[in-house]
Amino acid sequence: MRNEDVVRFLEDIAAALELKQESAYRIRAYRDAARHVQELGTDVESLHEAGKLTEIPGVGASIAEKIAGFFATGGRSAYLDQLIREIPEGVFALLAVPGIGPAKANALYRHLRVTSLPELAEAARRHRVREIPGMGEKFEASILRELGRMGKRQTRLPLGVAWPLAERVQAAIREIPTVAAVEAGGSIRRRRETVGDVDLLVAVHDAGVVERALAHLAIVKEVLSSGEARITFLTSDDFQVDLRLVDPAHWGAALLHWTGSKAHNIKLRQRALERGYRLNEYGLTGLADGKVVAARTEADLYEALGLAWIPPELREDRGEIEAADAGELPALITLDDVRGDLHAHSTWSDGKASIEAMARAAIARGYAYIVITDHSYSLGVTRGLTNEKAAARRREIAALNETLAPFRILDGVELEIRATGELDFDDAELARFDWVGASIHLGLRQDEERITARLRGAIANPHVRSLNHPSGRLLSRRPPYDYDLAAVIAEAARHGKALEVNGSYDRMDLDAAAARQAHAAGVKLALGSDAHTPSGLGDMRLAIAIARRAWLTKDDVLNTKTLRQLLRMKAGARSPRA
Repeated sequence: MRNEDVVRFLEDIAAALELKQESAYRIRAYRDAARHVQELGTDVESLHEAGKLTEIPGVGASIAEKIAGFFATGGRSAYLDQLIREIPEGVFALLAVPGIGPAKANALYRHLRVTSLPELAEAARRHRVREIPGMGEKFEASILRELGRMGKRQTRLPLGVAWPLAERVQAAIREIPTVAAVEAGGSIRRRRETVGDVDLLVAVHDAGVVERALAHLAIVKEVLSSGEARITFLTSDDFQVDLRLVDPAHWGAALLHWTGSKAHNIKLRQRALERGYRLNEYGLTGLADGKVVAARTEADLYEALGLAWIPPELREDRGEIEAADAGELPALITLDDVRGDLHAHSTWSDGKASIEAMARAAIARGYAYIVITDHSYSLGVTRGLTNEKAAARRREIAALNETLAPFRILDGVELEIRATGELDFDDAELARFDWVGASIHLGLRQDEERITARLRGAIANPHVRSLNHPSGRLLSRRPPYDYDLAAVIAEAARHGKALEVNGSYDRMDLDAAAARQAHAAGVKLALGSDAHTPSGLGDMRLAIAIARRAWLTKDDVLNTKTLRQLLRMKAGARSPRA
């Protein structure tokens, strides 16, 4: 449990008491206790474990008992649950809307019988809220605005949206005087495919400096709340960002804590206790003497626990602590290891730039090669390659290769696996390409047996080198189609074919778990940006993020091979030799 969890718990009790119109004294007691917990310079859970909760100003025996129960039940409270049951059903939920406190929630219920957020939205749209004394047109409009923002905040963002957003905020925050460090935490730092909250840690001695500076930053639209430890604001495009303000002396401990995952942190805390320490967001301290052993850097903390520093992408309690303990953490692949992109499009199908523009963008990234994989013709909306178009494009690539040497453009195709299982080109035409990646875009609603058969059939074709975005998912928009992943991996291993990790921000497919499963079966992974524009080549870093979460090294990935090694696949080798 974090201090802010306890603060929220106490504030919820105070709000519930106010909704029940209990005595002002009781309400104020819980609010005061919440304020003192928020201002603590230590971990409230540590005080609970030491039996010292009543040493917190404003926390008497009764409130201490409720906090202890909150810890004992993992964040539940029979007392708070009972209070909420005594309030008209749904009214407590109205407090989640910024600007609505207990008094307004009670008024909305008494006058309009509003008991849910959808009912609140409907009342505001029908201009009924303004009829309540003290709630005019402006408040009514603010309700609709805040409900819209809440809906946006409750939607998980693709990493490809959240990561650049965090970087823009980081760049702005770094310009604030006295800010010692700023770093994204949580799911962004662990590079999960989707992100719930955009959390940034800021190392600074004076929170007021940051708060005052935010008013002058172009990226900040509105500060929603501010305090000594946390500032929440909306960006100019209405995304919510939470700044966690920490003392530079505790930077490493706070970064470790707020990066997570929860499961990883729990196991680290258990390891600390076994060694006579307590680990929290303020540092690693001795149980006996309270002396701080490490706090300033993550590396110091891991070292004090007898571990190598663990990359954030691995912090999911999936064997990384055991591997660090045994000195067996993999040397994860990095973007610098990539020598080329294996999946990109041009104006010969649905791309937005010429082959030359895509190639020059790849050169600017330091690549030695790029595979232009324009769609084949079955996916009609892409105006893809026919035999004739493929021949004409091949001549253009040959001419560009003379101009751009030693850089090499590979003549590739994203080959459609039709709903019937047939492929768009016959073997004679497929043999002319340097690289063939097979994909499913049509017939996505077929049953598992049929789609699995289509995928396995494409893998078995001697000219297909990789299976692109194997699950067919679109993040937040379309789930994977029904297929047998284990059977597809087994088929790829049998034929020495690669499975793609597609870095397109709305795909990120395969996911990390599936990529790790494929690697365990001996299957090589092919990283592709699926770029349709020169800037889209930057999505390679999202493919790298998945590869790192899958524990992959550069030896596990085809893109780290030289051009000569890569083309050996064309000659029939099961996998390129290092």
